Amino acid sequence: MIKKVLVDLSALCDIYSGFGQVALGYINYFQQHYNPDTSGYKLYLLLPQNFFWVLGKKATYLSSDSWWLRHSMYLFPQVDVWHSIHQLSRFRPYSSKTQYILTIHDLNYLYEKEYKAKCSKIHRRLQRKIDIASNIVCISEFARNDVRQNFDLKGKNCNVIYNQVKSLDQLMGVKPKYYIKQPFFFAIGVIMEKKNFHVLLDLIKRYPDKHLYIAGKEHYVANLCSPYAEMIKERIRKENINNVTLLGAVSEEEKIWLYDNCEALLLPSLLEGFGLPMIEAMQFGKPVFSSNKTSLPEIGNRFAFFWDNFDTDSMQKVLDDNLANFYANPNFIAEQINYAKAFTTNRHFEQYEQLYKQ
Repeated sequence: MIKKVLVDLSALCDIYSGFGQVALGYINYFQQHYNPDTSGYKLYLLLPQNFFWVLGKKATYLSSDSWWLRHSMYLFPQVDVWHSIHQLSRFRPYSSKTQYILTIHDLNYLYEKEYKAKCSKIHRRLQRKIDIASNIVCISEFARNDVRQNFDLKGKNCNVIYNQVKSLDQLMGVKPKYYIKQPFFFAIGVIMEKKNFHVLLDLIKRYPDKHLYIAGKEHYVANLCSPYAEMIKERIRKENINNVTLLGAVSEEEKIWLYDNCEALLLPSLLEGFGLPMIEAMQFGKPVFSSNKTSLPEIGNRFAFFWDNFDTDSMQKVLDDNLANFYANPNFIAEQINYAKAFTTNRHFEQYEQLYKQ
């Protein structure tokens, strides 16, 4: 019997968020590889209405915008498999007969100040999802260890399937419309406290001949720009740091150009379940300078350079000691690129499709 598989892509409501990018990866994969006649399952997609028909008639579409579906799980069609591609979706299956695959990216809400008031509520909701899950998947060993330490898994297996990383180096980039000064360092992510971008401001002052471009939308709380984003902009203005530019959200084509033309990726993040920009930058043979927090040492492996602390002198030393040496070692760069290619989209989805067909 061909199984009915629902994949929750409601995160497409914000394609510039990390979860939104993951959901786009699913769309891209299904567009290229899903065939209802040969894939072995019938696909249902739960997504915003403006993404309806992305697969033509090959899939059945359910609107994550629907008030009725958001407030009554019983209106969903009966499916055999339900895959939540991240842990914070408001949707979950109502039938105990449905095989529920729950992917957990991180438990950042336990550590971020802005979630302090809601932490217990989020935690209880996630425990309830774990209670009904048939398969629990984490995106890194670090995330799995965090889940095991903070939840009662009731003896259930918790597997690791690394995030899929699109092969950006095979695509054409487009230079951003604004003037880009070169050489430049690149950083990318939502402008929020856990990304820790402010530590780069004192660092870039040490490199007046280089520019720092930070791409990413500003984080909003209650429809107001977060104090963290405002603090960074205020520091840039008050301290007259002329070699830093906040680009805001960039298109995929612009992101590709920035990776391809930057001198290095700087990733000072405090909390990551995976660390997608690391692998994206490595696809282009670029050095990655990263914090040694959470999952980043696991994902960066021996192909990234790590800051043990955020003292400006220490950060500069790591950068100075490794930047020129990196580019002087073509064999290491080739190894790094091959390492990044291991995080293929096909490998990721092959593992999930095995779960769909169990």
